[in-house]
Amino acid sequence: MPTPDLGTPARTIEVIQKYEFAFQKKFGQNFLIDPHVLGKIVRASGVTKEDCVLEIGPGIGTLTQYLACEADRVIAVEIDRGLMPVLAETLREYDNVEVVNADIMKVDIPALLAERNITGAVKVVANLPYYITTPILMHLLENEKEITSITVMIQKEVAERMQAAPGGKDYGALSLAVQYYAKPYLAANVPPNCFMPRPNVGSAVIRLDRYEEPPVSVSDPAYMFSVIRAAFNQRRKTLVNALRNDASLQLDREQAEAAIAACGLPADIRGERLSLEDFAALSDELRSRG
Repeated sequence: MPTPDLGTPARTIEVIQKYEFAFQKKFGQNFLIDPHVLGKIVRASGVTKEDCVLEIGPGIGTLTQYLACEADRVIAVEIDRGLMPVLAETLREYDNVEVVNADIMKVDIPALLAERNITGAVKVVANLPYYITTPILMHLLENEKEITSITVMIQKEVAERMQAAPGGKDYGALSLAVQYYAKPYLAANVPPNCFMPRPNVGSAVIRLDRYEEPPVSVSDPAYMFSVIRAAFNQRRKTLVNALRNDASLQLDREQAEAAIAACGLPADIRGERLSLEDFAALSDELRSRG
């Protein structure tokens, strides 16, 4: 396996100029140009020669080269057709890499794996475009059970929200949604100067280890997330008011107050104080009264 030769400013510029590549703002393209950070991503992912890796948005193949050196197999899904000839060159010596030109949100991942006789667990590793980070991650967590872990470079603010605990300003519906499916671990903070072009925000590497079973038991997860969304849609209001003001829940004040009291919660509590366990208990209580 050849040593990775991408991941530096000079080499990245060389590849971009050779192919007259134009960054596509609509795809959120920011290429990593720091080998130290690339190494951190791979180490955080825990990828070994036993693993198949699904990479989303390989760009010019920078992270892909590093992953190929550690994994058994890498399937890289790239939406930008203009990068296909670039990837054909930068990855030509890595015989365990396959590039698929597709939109990850439209890919049938189980079918993609079955067509390649991949039957074991899969790890996702990616430098994700920031504009679509949350939709991609939630799609993977909610639908793709064969994925055991997700290690991604994302906007620092979003990473902090994913791992936030009750009571803090970063805690919200995203925190609870992610933590229902996976255990988050913030592996590294990454400054803007590690990318080309340089983004306007700080970045972070976060790893999400999927639970085999959710950490809480709840009779109707979809209803629980409706309660969670209602609680944070008006996070400055008390939980009672947030719940009764949400049209989708169709609750009156008495129902909301009774359920909150039955869970042993203060009458004037706000949603940001409730843990995932609290929301599971509350949603079951509300359902029982519906």
